[in-house]
Amino acid sequence: MKTGGCRYGTHRVVEPQGVLPQPAKVLNNDFTQIWDNEMLIDVIRLNVDSASFHQIKNKLIDQGHKDIEKAFAEHAIELTDRTGKHKNEDTGSGGMLIGRVAKIGPNFEMKDEVKVGDKIATLVSLSLTPLKINKVNKVLLDKDQVEIDGQAVLFSSGIYAKLPDDMDENLALSVLDVAGAPAQTERLVKPGDTVVIIGANGKSGILCNAVAKERAGVSGKVIGVVRNPNYRETLMATGCDEMILAQANDAITIQREVSRLTDGKMADVVINVVNIEDTELPSIMACKDRGLVYFFSMATSFTKAALGAEGIGADVDMILGNGYARNHAMISLDLLRRNPVLMKLFKERYTD
Repeated sequence: MKTGGCRYGTHRVVEPQGVLPQPAKVLNNDFTQIWDNEMLIDVIRLNVDSASFHQIKNKLIDQGHKDIEKAFAEHAIELTDRTGKHKNEDTGSGGMLIGRVAKIGPNFEMKDEVKVGDKIATLVSLSLTPLKINKVNKVLLDKDQVEIDGQAVLFSSGIYAKLPDDMDENLALSVLDVAGAPAQTERLVKPGDTVVIIGANGKSGILCNAVAKERAGVSGKVIGVVRNPNYRETLMATGCDEMILAQANDAITIQREVSRLTDGKMADVVINVVNIEDTELPSIMACKDRGLVYFFSMATSFTKAALGAEGIGADVDMILGNGYARNHAMISLDLLRRNPVLMKLFKERYTD
């Protein structure tokens, strides 16, 4: 076992030297020996970030591949063989994984008590996680997941959660993948707030609907923005009071409809959880002056958001989504347990 590794994982950075693992282009994914401050994981499944998964899938379709599952599998193996991690080279995003603890270095900083053999989910991005894929067993195109045989390591700074005994592992993985969104929503929304959620029918969207309604209460209002009228029943069941039918990048329609539903007052909080580009200005224009916009989507461009707000004279506070919030795993799993509607939806959507 090697010694002297950095708790942030810089000892695994191959190129360029001097940066942390997330911005690095290439990581060392040789696990013949691990460092004494690492946890080695036998990986079972990757849950690829939604924006990344769909970008890769669409790119493969555009390249003319007929068997998208096979092409996706080959892409995943090639990417990790070449770069040592599953970081989308176009979007910069990753995802997370589940696996069994194979080895724990004596100097690994334990957050939750786990032992060799325990099944865990990593709560850090695949974009910074050294990963070796030996075999792709299945690509789940409708769930943004990839079943693999492989290994990965967590650094001492990494966070993880032991998978709950009372929940299907794929269900838990789907929730934990977006756990930062409902946890941050719980912090940001206050009683009486008007909240707009762009992408309200998605995985993180339905969780945010429920949390926003709990926090805003009967004196507040939750407005969901979706592109399909068939989503109305789901939105109303998960916490929305109103629905706006619009493409997520249609700034004028969203601004007009939010204005109509709020008597021109606009939203106190706007939460963006969609996985497509060019939704920065629609989010900003739905918000009132001195309101708050939370961008959870990995498709968000800081440049478009900052210069877009400046260009239309919008005085709003903007928060760049952080996939981690203290206790976010516990908050999100507890939300699912106490909300039978969410539990039913997640079982229908994300379990085999």
